[in-house]
Amino acid sequence: MSTVAAQASSAAGGGLSDVASSEASLRRFLHGLPGVDAVGLEARAATLGTRSIKTTAKAYAIDLAISMIDLTTLEGADTVGKVRALCTKGRNPDPTDPTTPRVAAICVYPDMVATAKAALNGTGIQVASVATAFPAGRASLPVKLADTADAVAAGADEIDMVIDRGAFLSGHYLSVFEEITAVKEACKRPDGTAAHLKVIFETGELQTYDNVRRASWLAMLAGADFIKTSTGKVAVNATPPVTLLMLEAVRDFKEQTGVQVGVKPAGGIKTTKDAMKYLVMVNETLGDDWLSPHWFRFGASSLLNDLLMQRQKLTTGRYSGPDYVTVD
Repeated sequence: MSTVAAQASSAAGGGLSDVASSEASLRRFLHGLPGVDAVGLEARAATLGTRSIKTTAKAYAIDLAISMIDLTTLEGADTVGKVRALCTKGRNPDPTDPTTPRVAAICVYPDMVATAKAALNGTGIQVASVATAFPAGRASLPVKLADTADAVAAGADEIDMVIDRGAFLSGHYLSVFEEITAVKEACKRPDGTAAHLKVIFETGELQTYDNVRRASWLAMLAGADFIKTSTGKVAVNATPPVTLLMLEAVRDFKEQTGVQVGVKPAGGIKTTKDAMKYLVMVNETLGDDWLSPHWFRFGASSLLNDLLMQRQKLTTGRYSGPDYVTVD
């Protein structure tokens, strides 16, 4: 058992069932987690970032990265036509090469879920929708739950919610926990199934690595299916050290509970080289169990184009350039 998992078990009295029974017990648990060694974390992330992937391994990694992308459009100027075009690209990223994998999901605002669902019918590509007053999360709980329920009713397979960073930073951990559990409940469908819940921390606003570790455990205790770094709407989004810390958290959580949780870095991941660094990090920290779109995603809009250009270069020996891939 890792140090973090051991201390988590000790802090929880050998189990996690009563951790969120009160504000005091939840605070005691979260503040009982070991402090993050920032120097060590950043050094390990930097070291993993130097690993090189070449030839057949690189080709495999590029295809894997494409299959892990949540292809995203989250703009006020989104139109039905733009969403349909994005779905077409997700279904067939490189029209010149039918062996190119499909992306994992198309991520849109709730009012565009029905459009994406219709465009992706029968493809196996998931429809993800941001909810809970994304990206700021500044709305009442009933509004957030209605936002979630609306997206699920329209056909969303996945919900990406944002936590109340103000409440978290003020130490109101139980409030954040209860909001996540309420959104998780709102993800349920009448037939008993449920949309998967990704919980976004907006790590660039959490101020410290210790807060990222606490937010990770808090979300997982509340039932998150995925934990996600960022909305992509602030100055600092996904970074290798923060993502590594979250990967370690899901590893320790599974060790303690037996429950596997996915991880999604989002925002600022734009190149094949960036994606390879993250895949190495996943492999070295979690192993093959997480090297799948079921457990690891990239939140990205421009990453796919670079992956396609690098894939074409490996296939043809020529670097096609950006004019040969569609612009989102």
